[in-house]
Amino acid sequence: MINVILCGGNGTRLWPISRTLMPKQFVKLFNDMSLFQLTVERNKNVCREQFIVSNAEQYFLAVDQLEELQYSKNEFLLEPVGRNTAPAIALACFALDPEEIVLVSPSDHLIKDEVAYAKVLQEAKQLAEDDNLVTFGITPTFAETGFGYIEAKGNGVEAFHEKPDAKTAQKYVEAGNFYWNSGMFCFKAGVFLDELKKYAPEIYDASKTAYENASKDGIYRIAHDDMANIPEESIDYAVMEKSDKVKVVASDIGWSDLGSFDALAEEFETDEDGNTKDENLLAINSKNNFVYSSDRLIATVDIDDLIVVDTPDALLISKKGNSQKIKEIVKELKGRESDLHHIHLTAHRPWGTYTILEENHKYKIKRIVVKPGKRLSLQKHFHRSEHWIVVEGTALVTVGETETLVRPNESTYIPMGNTHRLENPGKVDVVLIEAQVGEYLGEDDIVRIEDDFKRN
Repeated sequence: MINVILCGGNGTRLWPISRTLMPKQFVKLFNDMSLFQLTVERNKNVCREQFIVSNAEQYFLAVDQLEELQYSKNEFLLEPVGRNTAPAIALACFALDPEEIVLVSPSDHLIKDEVAYAKVLQEAKQLAEDDNLVTFGITPTFAETGFGYIEAKGNGVEAFHEKPDAKTAQKYVEAGNFYWNSGMFCFKAGVFLDELKKYAPEIYDASKTAYENASKDGIYRIAHDDMANIPEESIDYAVMEKSDKVKVVASDIGWSDLGSFDALAEEFETDEDGNTKDENLLAINSKNNFVYSSDRLIATVDIDDLIVVDTPDALLISKKGNSQKIKEIVKELKGRESDLHHIHLTAHRPWGTYTILEENHKYKIKRIVVKPGKRLSLQKHFHRSEHWIVVEGTALVTVGETETLVRPNESTYIPMGNTHRLENPGKVDVVLIEAQVGEYLGEDDIVRIEDDFKRN
């Protein structure tokens, strides 16, 4: 069995923790582990390999976190743009043997009962071996209106139901044969593709063309135009709600999709007043508050039932029960053309990280960390010059045709328009301070001439 891990999605309902370039599946929320890493750990003993479908911009986050787990049994398929789950799963299945059993799992779900999880996986695998498309129905613990429901009779699926109102959701829970739709699936790769061809031929044909045209240099890279030509659709609408091969496995596995801060709050330990246990929280006469802090002290006085999320560049305060509305903030930020929905002050790159320390309309100061053996692209800028001061490690700096080793407490200058590159030839991190000066300091003022990571 191969685990196809879907890494798409931006987790907008967990802003400001989750951003486009650091979505919730890669944020280390639980014992210094991300949801993506927990997904890999949970499935690696039952699946012989991970096949990871990722946005091209998030590929290097996944690679770094797999390296931390010292896990190398994986393949990647990179999507330049997202087209929902049906195309993502189809592209992965085209790369696999038609008889291969596939476990499709989102990368951003939490499953706490791994013993029960192992049992339902075995049941699902047996059903998949008989050419069924298997979905996992989560045993509901309350009348949730934010999930779709599966109506079942044993392993048979009677109907899929859209997100209900509260009264209907309560009827579903009381009936005892309705389950939350988890977004996890198990089937043979070829069986899924046959059903996709039957019920959504336009998605099948466009996905097949995209796969056949893909670059396959150790990583499956889908061309932008081919991906954009695939109709956007979920696996539920495209196949599962139409096929007569669908089965469901009832799953009481301690599952959560962590789709809101209200859901996330349920997974954190609380003190005797119901506040999140956090060494950075000082709560005076305050109860039932979810508080998430990066590193600053947060003090509360006479407040109850709030969500407080503090990051270095944004602070969120919301009433509990209303955190679903946070996606409206993200929409507003996009309308303002703000980067706050897109990136944190610390940005992860394939070569390391950079952190914005200070920014003005005429200058920007960064802390840059380059990992051993890595180098930035050979590049130039049209609107800014740069000063680099090395504080740790030894950097190899190329400016024009000249290469120079720059050691701690030494600096170099890159004039505007000059071709340059920063490289770490050593065995420890290179840490430097970069000062940019110019009329325009946007990250898009980069012309890449050569790049080890095949970025545009």
